[in-house]
Amino acid sequence: MNTASNFTIETLSVSEKLLLMERLWEDLSRRPSDVASPDWHGDVLAERQTAVREGRTSFVEWEAAKERLRERFK
Repeated sequence: MNTASNFTIETLSVSEKLLLMERLWEDLSRRPSDVASPDWHGDVLAERQTAVREGRTSFVEWEAAKERLRERFK
């Protein structure tokens, strides 16, 4: 059986670590019902829905959001 204890994560390069994270996420996302969201996720979503409904916040297009983040973190 392969386990995480078969290697030392500290020996991986950054690109290897990112690849490992991508593979883990890909595997986990195949069966989303196996990964329960914590209760606080529902609380955050409810607060955000309330904020939109009350006009305290709004949505932006995904491309605009990405561009805003790129500009912020140049």
